[in-house]
Amino acid sequence: MSAKNLSFLTFAAIALAVLIAFAFTVGQYSIGLGDAANLLKSAFGGENADANSTRLSEVKIVLEQVRLPRVIAAAVIGAALSVSGAIFQGMFTNPLVSPGILGALNGASFGAALAMLLGLNLFGVQLSAFTFSFSAVLFALLIAKIYGGGEKILTLILGGVISSALFGALVSLVKYLADPYDTLPSIVYWLMGSMSYARIEHIIFAIPIMAIAILFALSLSKRLDLITLGEDEAIALGANIGATRLIFVAIATLLAALSVMICGVVGWVGLVVPHIARFIVGANHIAVIPASALIGAIFLLVADTFSRSIFAAEVPLGILTSIVGIPAFILALRHAKKARAC
Repeated sequence: MSAKNLSFLTFAAIALAVLIAFAFTVGQYSIGLGDAANLLKSAFGGENADANSTRLSEVKIVLEQVRLPRVIAAAVIGAALSVSGAIFQGMFTNPLVSPGILGALNGASFGAALAMLLGLNLFGVQLSAFTFSFSAVLFALLIAKIYGGGEKILTLILGGVISSALFGALVSLVKYLADPYDTLPSIVYWLMGSMSYARIEHIIFAIPIMAIAILFALSLSKRLDLITLGEDEAIALGANIGATRLIFVAIATLLAALSVMICGVVGWVGLVVPHIARFIVGANHIAVIPASALIGAIFLLVADTFSRSIFAAEVPLGILTSIVGIPAFILALRHAKKARAC
C-alpha cells in the first residue's frame, strides 16, 4: 500500500474518532463538554462538580441507553455495508452492483415484515430478517447452480434478480395483509431504516463477526483483484474462481444481513461509498476495503446525526442516504465518464 493511501486511511480514522465523540453530544437533548467532564469525574470516583445530580443522571441515561447504541451502530453498519458493496462490485466487475444484488435486502425485508405481521418482538424481527436474507441469497445461488451453463456470472446476477423480485413480491403481500392502522406503519418505517432499532446487546454480538469478516476479506484482497481482471485471466493466474466467488458472496452477504438485522434497510451506502473509495485510493482492494469501511462509517454516522438532530421528529435514515447518495452517484458517474474520455 502506498504512503499516500496510508496517510488517507490515518486521516479518515482520526476524523471518524472525532465525529464519534461529536455525535455523542448532538441531539434533541444537548450534552455539553461540562456534562461529559462531570460524568467522567463521577465514573472515576471523583467529586461531582455539578450540584445538579438529576442532570448528571439524565446525561448518563441518554448517553448509555440512546446515544451509545446509535453512534456505534451507525459507524459499524456504515463500514459493513460499504465493504459489502465493494466486495460485490469487485466480484462482479460492475460498479453498479450493491449489497442487494443477490436478493439479501429484499429477503431481509420480507423476514422482518413477516415477523411484524406475526406480532413477534424486536429480537424476533431481527432474527427473521437475518434468516430470510441468507435464504434469498441461497435461492439465487441455487438458480445459478442449476442453470449456470457457461455464463455463470450472468446466471448468478439473473438468479439475484429473480430472488429479489420474489421476496419483493412477498413483502408487498405482507403489507397488503397487515393492519393499516397498526402493523403496516411499523413495516413501512422499518423498510426505510433507522438506528432507533439498534440495541447494545445486538451490536456487541455483531461487531466481532463483522470485524472478522472484513479482516478475512482484506486478507483475500489479492484474489478479488484477480477476479476484477476477468475470469480467463484469473484462471490463467491460478485462481479458483468458483470457490473464491462463493467465499466473497458469503462474506458480503453476512455483512449486509447483520446490518439490515440491526437497523432495517439503508440504501445507497453500499453502492456509492466504494466509488468514492476507489476515486481516492485507486482500484487495489487492499486499500479499497479499509477505505470503504472508514468512509462508510463516517457517511452513515453523519447521516444519522443529522436525521436525529435537525428536525423535531426523526427522519428515516434510508431517506437521507438516498437524498445524499443519488447526487453523489451522479458525480461519480460524471468523473468516470471524464476518466474514460481521457
